[in-house]
Amino acid sequence: MLVQDIMKTDVITIHPSETIRLALLTVQEHRIRHLPVVDQGGLVGIVTDRDLRDASPSTLERERDERIMAQPVSSIMTKEVLTAHPRDFVEEAALTLYEYNVGCLPVVRQNRIVGILTRKDILHTLVELMGVTKPSQRVEMTVPDQAGVLAEVTEVFRSHNMNVASVFTYTGEEPDSLHLVFRLETMDARDVVNELDAKGFRVVWPTKDPKDWD
Repeated sequence: MLVQDIMKTDVITIHPSETIRLALLTVQEHRIRHLPVVDQGGLVGIVTDRDLRDASPSTLERERDERIMAQPVSSIMTKEVLTAHPRDFVEEAALTLYEYNVGCLPVVRQNRIVGILTRKDILHTLVELMGVTKPSQRVEMTVPDQAGVLAEVTEVFRSHNMNVASVFTYTGEEPDSLHLVFRLETMDARDVVNELDAKGFRVVWPTKDPKDWD
């Protein structure tokens, strides 16, 4: 999946010469948290709702308030902006958001902003990819970290005519082991779980406790 598949393309922007007051009104009106700053079509900076809150003075000093709110956005914007390209992989963009602890990535092609990707977009995509938006049953197991294991497990699903809504892996706590986590398009996977158990796979979830199936 590419950034262009999930980015928002209706990007609200502001010119660097516009006032902090206008920027504040813009984020409030559109209920957004990130406002790219664009000059002649090119991305030159970004301001966030937090930047604007920090810049807003106390209402106890009305004269000072008017002076600050009339300053240009360029006086508070972040100029070194992390960006993504529309054909970047989503997981690489997610890593950038995580590593640099930023809330969004303007999506730029040839310095022209063509979209914006936020943490919320990434979270929504993750939920979709994990298959939890449709009726399904989670099946998790610990398997040896070796070639062919995934094929053996999915053959069990095929034999029961069950579709896999999603699958992901993560490293197990035990040496040379993996956790496989599936979402099966069924609400009752007991027969599958029993067969996996009979074939020697260690099913972590659901457990054999009948209460887990209620």
